[in-house]
Amino acid sequence: MKKFLVIGNPIEHSLSPKLHNYWIKENNLQAIYAKLEVNEHDLLELCSNLKQGKLDGINVTVPFKNKIITHLDILSGDALRTHSVNTISIKDGNLIGHNTDIDGFELSIKKINYDLKDKTAVILGAGGVVPSIIYSLKKMGVSKIILTNRTMEKAEKLKEYFSDIEIVEWNKLPNFDIIINATILGLKKNDKFGVDFTKVGNNKLFYDVIYEPFQTEFSEAGNLVGNEFINGLNMFLFQAQKAFNIWHNIKPKIDEKLINFLKK
Repeated sequence: MKKFLVIGNPIEHSLSPKLHNYWIKENNLQAIYAKLEVNEHDLLELCSNLKQGKLDGINVTVPFKNKIITHLDILSGDALRTHSVNTISIKDGNLIGHNTDIDGFELSIKKINYDLKDKTAVILGAGGVVPSIIYSLKKMGVSKIILTNRTMEKAEKLKEYFSDIEIVEWNKLPNFDIIINATILGLKKNDKFGVDFTKVGNNKLFYDVIYEPFQTEFSEAGNLVGNEFINGLNMFLFQAQKAFNIWHNIKPKIDEKLINFLKK
């Protein structure tokens, strides 16, 4: 039986095992998928286990999407361009790092028919998924990308890869069309952003990469009259669909039956 894992810290909230095991059952595969909370010093051992055949694939979430790279042999084009890996496969003894977050974000935007061309985007956060979002936004034609993070040094580091992004101080929100929460704020019930979202005006799209829990301080601001809010469920589904296809050479279904199952 093949074995797959999603690793991260925190990881308790992850729906990846529920999703992948659903698809595994639907496609009659001999496999199992689990989640594991790890620390940075565990990454080498996990990659060794993958090389030794004890594991068959790994999904990577916060905060290890960049840190895992030093343990891999090959990076796909998207992973190389963004310095971010969320899926690992093995071929001919080599560990291959993939980035399926790019497709996940892009397809989720297309699903709601939102045209990003010539729009201004603000990104909250500078973690592992942010390079993928920046790359996707550029592909979809945004005119300006503004980044803010509680740790300015971390935000400035992203300018090494994306020199044309603008960095602003936390809580100094400029005018924008779309704002993306790419932080982990919202994963815990009492998380506070320290940002006044009520003063940003109307006709804004609030996009939360977090998909669980659904109700957060960020979502409440996005659901105010005159704005639109979507959470990260579709991004999660589309990135997982591509990862599943990488491992099993099967493109699994995303339909209402699946979404209702995940929401139970």
